[in-house]
Amino acid sequence: MTAKVISMNPDPLAPYAIAPGWQVGNLLFLSGQAAISPEGELVGVGDFGAQLVQVMANIDRVLAAGGSDRSRIVKVTIYLTDMDNFPAIVDARRTYFTPPDPADTIVEVKGLALPELMLEIDVIATVG
Repeated sequence: MTAKVISMNPDPLAPYAIAPGWQVGNLLFLSGQAAISPEGELVGVGDFGAQLVQVMANIDRVLAAGGSDRSRIVKVTIYLTDMDNFPAIVDARRTYFTPPDPADTIVEVKGLALPELMLEIDVIATVG
């Protein structure tokens, strides 16, 4: 089985020595995506909805670079800094995913890589 890195240009994760994702066989493993623009700017400070939109745009961008799309996501792990945002995540799942829905784990964490980040999502998807 072959493995290859998913490359991006620009790559907002490069300063942190993180690959956007890897393709292993017919699976894509994306690094956690947060509210950081492709140019490396923090998006939506204090605004959960704006951060969620940027996270999903980032996921779409990495999936496309890996030859996949959101319809091929099989698993997401969602990290929230405040579980009060759980209802917004449930609504977002209806907006961003279509049945069959991906498997999902949602956890509350004390913090993320930057103190202003309110969520991060990592993804496993199929390709090919």
